[in-house]
Amino acid sequence: MTITANDPSRKSWVAISKESDFPIQNLPFGIFRTESNPAPRVCTAIGNYVADLAVMNYLALFDGLEIDNEVFNTRYLNDFMALGKITTRAVRNKLADIFDANNKDAKDLSWHFLHPMDKVELLLPIKVGDYTDFYSSIEHATNVGTMFRGKENALMPNWKHLPVGYHGRSSSIIVSDTPVKRPKGQQLPANEDTPIFGPSRLLDFELEMAFIVGQETELGQTVPTDNAEDYIFGMVLFNDWSARDIQKWEYVPLGPFLGKSFASTISPWVVTLDALEPFKVDGPTQDPQPLPYLQYNGKKNYDINLEVLIQPEHGEAKTVCHSNTKYLYWNNAQQLAHHTINGCNLNVGDMCGSGTISGPTPDSYGSMLEISWRGTKPVSMPDGSERKFIQDGDTVIMKGWCEKEGIRIGFGEANGKVLPAD
Repeated sequence: MTITANDPSRKSWVAISKESDFPIQNLPFGIFRTESNPAPRVCTAIGNYVADLAVMNYLALFDGLEIDNEVFNTRYLNDFMALGKITTRAVRNKLADIFDANNKDAKDLSWHFLHPMDKVELLLPIKVGDYTDFYSSIEHATNVGTMFRGKENALMPNWKHLPVGYHGRSSSIIVSDTPVKRPKGQQLPANEDTPIFGPSRLLDFELEMAFIVGQETELGQTVPTDNAEDYIFGMVLFNDWSARDIQKWEYVPLGPFLGKSFASTISPWVVTLDALEPFKVDGPTQDPQPLPYLQYNGKKNYDINLEVLIQPEHGEAKTVCHSNTKYLYWNNAQQLAHHTINGCNLNVGDMCGSGTISGPTPDSYGSMLEISWRGTKPVSMPDGSERKFIQDGDTVIMKGWCEKEGIRIGFGEANGKVLPAD
């Protein structure tokens, strides 16, 4: 099926600024509710508006698609994604037709289904069953390895042979604008032999993207790289918060636990892989060549600009990072192929994080651990204060967008304010 929604020449009857993340060529999916109708529903974004898909379907604007309205009158996108890419692609194409500048009839009906975005509440869009976090940026892995093991041993022997990953905690995945309470746990102070207990002093963000599984597999089934994108519905911004001091003490030998499981923030909009198709690019050269099941054809990386700002409770925000998903050494297709190569089954709504996305220069590092280089290079803030890590009252703001030939496809924001520990 042709992706007609991506037509760069399309214009909409909705007023959309050039700076908007949500032109007619995007049409991401999310979940919202309003004060007058608190029941959660499926929606899309266009310009500064949210469109209620349940009402649009009730008005027969999706005529011919034969979708039960219960799919849109629901708390999560899972049932919608489970319809399959043929159907969800048809819905997005139909939405583009509805919002097309030539569709005067839809414009006349828009008062029924269009809501100003600042008047609605955006909810967690996915019921996440299982969550896997990868470690796919060679720049990030090299930086962290250099800090703790030295430059000669920065990468572990397996790193260039497989996408390293671990299973995270799905219950603490939260939507943007949900506050994050500073976690408590055990830490081992420098030059000490006995751990202490208390609030994390080295709270950090991790700039990531995550993909959402939209098609299930059976136990024992593997997914090759050539077919992997058929199983991915879309992507979200992802801040995988990290308590560095708790994590450092606990992670040997089984990996992250309490230092990661207290919160992970995602953006409220799931941008489809279809919308991202025009922004595919070549990834880094992989040397040595991966094993056959990890080899792939075509362009599998995405040119998604990423930005991180720190907003103090009082004062001006500061951008601390500009990065890009094109830097990822291991791409989505390789991650999913590796995830299933042992027969592990996937479910609709499963989420896979990329791992911290760092670029080749200090201004593109995707965590405070790297930006401040373990606290030895503090970041100066506009109010005269400094940041080695994230302080109470700080809001971390993540943004992501693609831009090409005058078309901007964005993800909105993934924001989280840090509250003091109890």
